[in-house]
Amino acid sequence: MVIRQRAIQAEDKRERHDAILDAAERVLLHSPERVASVAEVADDAGLAKGTVYLYFPSKEELLLAVHERRIDAFFRDVIELVEAQTPVSIDAMLVLTRRHLVLPPLFLPLASRCFGMMAHSLPVDAAMAFKQRMAGRLERAGAGLERHFAALPPGGGVALLRRSYALILGLWQMSVTASGESATCALAGPGASPVFAWSYAAELDVALRALWQGMIGAALENPQ
Repeated sequence: MVIRQRAIQAEDKRERHDAILDAAERVLLHSPERVASVAEVADDAGLAKGTVYLYFPSKEELLLAVHERRIDAFFRDVIELVEAQTPVSIDAMLVLTRRHLVLPPLFLPLASRCFGMMAHSLPVDAAMAFKQRMAGRLERAGAGLERHFAALPPGGGVALLRRSYALILGLWQMSVTASGESATCALAGPGASPVFAWSYAAELDVALRALWQGMIGAALENPQ
């Protein structure tokens, strides 16, 4: 009976944990240009502010948890893909990248914000724990890529994923907004040189494809 009660309590805690993250996402989506307060998240979730702090000791840790949930969903799909027996293509990886990291309106602004928090606002132990979990995801996904693409040396899968993420976030930070196809270079505008007239989504697709083909070898995408 005690074991069953503990199981119920664990389920309740997980449901409340997820409900808080859902509320945080709704608040952030409503006003993506500013950092939501814990009070706003608690109000949206129908909880006391103190209850939110029981699960997330600070606003920064709450934001990081929202970001990590999105990251985890991406890696779960990538790992499922690379650990399957069917061949993996660059196009399949780009589809997953676009679905999880590019199209969701909240992902890139929050990812950029979390990078800043990592160095200045997050408790050291929370930042280290996040980095360790990320390392585990990267290593597993990277190893899967290396099994599919023989041109990748040991550690090449992790390097490819790391460089891809740098491209995704770096190009977005050069853009006006994270509004998908409509995002343009931040230097574009009336009277600006046409060299700055590019679409974030289109530029990213070209850059990622070039990176993957360069590291994997274009010939591997079209075996004879």
